[in-house]
Amino acid sequence: MLRYLTSGESHGEALIGIVEGMPSGVPLTTEVINHHLARRWLGFGRGGRAKFEHDLIHIYSGVRFSKTIASPIALRLDNAAYTKDKSGWPHVMSIDGGAEGIERVTLPRPGHADLEGARKYGFNDIRPVIDRASARETAIRVACCTIARQLLKQFGIEIGSHVLRIGDVGIDSEDTYMDQRDQLLFKGAEAINDLADQSQVRMIDPELSRACVEHITEIKRSGDSLGGVYEVIVTGVPPGLGSYVHWDRRLGGQLAQAILSIQAQKGVEIGNGIENSSRPGSKVHDEIFLDPSNNYQRRTNHAGGLEGGMTNGMPIIVRGYMKPIPTLIKPLETVDIESGEAQPTRYERSDVTSVPAASTVAEATVSWVIANAFIDKYGADSLDEMQKYYHSSPHTG
Repeated sequence: MLRYLTSGESHGEALIGIVEGMPSGVPLTTEVINHHLARRWLGFGRGGRAKFEHDLIHIYSGVRFSKTIASPIALRLDNAAYTKDKSGWPHVMSIDGGAEGIERVTLPRPGHADLEGARKYGFNDIRPVIDRASARETAIRVACCTIARQLLKQFGIEIGSHVLRIGDVGIDSEDTYMDQRDQLLFKGAEAINDLADQSQVRMIDPELSRACVEHITEIKRSGDSLGGVYEVIVTGVPPGLGSYVHWDRRLGGQLAQAILSIQAQKGVEIGNGIENSSRPGSKVHDEIFLDPSNNYQRRTNHAGGLEGGMTNGMPIIVRGYMKPIPTLIKPLETVDIESGEAQPTRYERSDVTSVPAASTVAEATVSWVIANAFIDKYGADSLDEMQKYYHSSPHTG
């Protein structure tokens, strides 16, 4: 099975990732990882850090001549803020020495990990919590998960995403965009990305995109922040990934965990899960038929490509619900952990909204789950061997 581990702080020298379990022969270059790292910075409403943080991955091991060699893959992602920011971060997050002369952060932000992290680990300075709990950590996750994405691509499996809503502006029902989305999906899920990435807010509707930019601009003036909803879609998935036989092998649960593991994500939906809860069964369940090649198909995809914890061959559709970012220009009330006095929160540089970025991170975490399920069913030591197993499967012909 695939495993990965990340390390590093937001304003430390670098973020580190280790990926283990990848079979040999999977095409991998720094360019493909850097492409998805750049996509993580997409979106109107990003903060000042985006102006100088240009992510470039370094691959230290596990790859030879642009292909994986089955050994652990070591990745390093330097934090430009460590050397280019003028706020003295190298000293604030110094590895050696002591805390003399360092101003402690003692005002926890509501909605952030600040207070509970400091209480859990016994810190009298919230800075270590801020730096590790930061969404900056998702950059190295995108890098690690892009390797899994490369494996899936060798089998025609594609992952795409787009934003459905930011704050008050967005799509209210799947019916309003389903035809446009499904036409794109005939080309594969990456066609969704090709269109969404052209939008400042990663929406596939130009009018909604413009309205959303205006909404974000208005909210920024008021010193507030916005959350939203996005959709991740996986195409080319064979039936039978995952299992119904035990709770932790159900793919729906694994996908939900993948979304909720991303900072600030507070809800997840598979298929039309929320709308289906208020519909009669006759309007929910996807009827089955045989196509001319005697392959089982569904007439609809309300289930989002999953039945009984397993893929059914239809596109996987997962939606993530992100809360507004807790760092606000307009301060909220909090309590100083040193003095116990009520005070307004301090401002840490942040975005007005990062829903577009979250959608690209969600692509990455979803790809990891699907790759693990794929290896569980078709796994082998090398890509060539996996392809033989896959193409000889009765599900794939």
